[in-house]
Amino acid sequence: MTEGLSGCVFCRIVAGEAPAEIVHETDRIIAFRDRNPRAPVHVLVAPKDHVDSAAEIGPEHGDMLAELFVVAAHVARAERVAESGWRMVTNTGPGAGQSVFHLHFHLMGGRSMGWPPG
Repeated sequence: MTEGLSGCVFCRIVAGEAPAEIVHETDRIIAFRDRNPRAPVHVLVAPKDHVDSAAEIGPEHGDMLAELFVVAAHVARAERVAESGWRMVTNTGPGAGQSVFHLHFHLMGGRSMGWPPG
């Protein structure tokens, strides 16, 4: 389901070609506010390098994933949801609700989260 990198909105955000409210950034990871938030805090955390989805993750992505979770914890603290709790989820494939085919995690907090999700 790879779309051309020029057609990937997250790749355009990384390149500075599409607008986003960036809340944190490292050399490999970007975190920005979701345009259609589902919680008071709803930040997308994504690698800057294009990976279609979690289904494409391999051993070579280990360091990137570790950094992604470090950034997520930093964002949770900065957004003041670290103590009350936060959820981080990724959708993999259209049946799971993935609509942008660039690996990203939804970091959500600021309200009670039901279980099971979805």
